[in-house]
Amino acid sequence: MLKANLRSEQTDGLLKGLAVLGLSPNVWTLLSLAPAVGGLVALLQHHLAAALALYVLSGFIDMVDGAVARATSQVTARGAYIDGVVDRYVELLLYLGLLSYIGPGEFLSLPRDAWFMLLVFGALMTSFSRAYADHRGVVKDPGELKRMGGLLERGERLILLYAGMVAGLANTEWLMAAVAVAAVLANCTALQRISFAVRH
Repeated sequence: MLKANLRSEQTDGLLKGLAVLGLSPNVWTLLSLAPAVGGLVALLQHHLAAALALYVLSGFIDMVDGAVARATSQVTARGAYIDGVVDRYVELLLYLGLLSYIGPGEFLSLPRDAWFMLLVFGALMTSFSRAYADHRGVVKDPGELKRMGGLLERGERLILLYAGMVAGLANTEWLMAAVAVAAVLANCTALQRISFAVRH
C-alpha cells in the first residue's frame, strides 16, 4: 500500500530522469540487491548505522525501477514479478542481518530467534494469503484483491524496522522491540487477509 502511494507524479518526475542512464527497469530492480547484501555484511560486522543507510539506498533503487518503467513505457507483468521476488530477498537479507546483530537471548520471555521466526512467517503469510486467494479463485476481482490490505504491509513493516534500527543505535532492546511489534502485526495482517478471503 505504501509503495503504491509513493507512486505519485511528483515522485516519478524526480526519479524518471535516471532513465537517461539507459538501464532497463529489471536491471534497476536487480541493482537493489547490491546495497542489501552490503547491509547484511554491515550488520554481521555490527555497523548498524551503515546497514541502515544501505537498506534505505536499496529501497530508493527499488522505487527507481518502477519510475523508469513508467517513464519508458516498459511496464510488464514479468518486471512486476521480478520486482516482487527481489523485494522478498532484500527483506530476507535484512532479517538475517538483524538476527545476527541482535544475537541470542530472550525478549518478553521468548527466545529472540523465535520472534524472528514469527516475523518471517508473518511476512510470508501476508503475501501468500493474497496470492493463494487469487490462485484458488476465492477472490477473483483485482480490485478486491487490492482491498485485502491489512495493518502492516511490506512498506510499513520495513519502515517500522528501520525506525527500530535508528532507536537501536542507542539501545539494542529498542530494535528488538520493533522486531517483536513487526512480528505481531505481520501475523495480524495475514489473519486479516485470511478473514477477508473467507468472508468474501
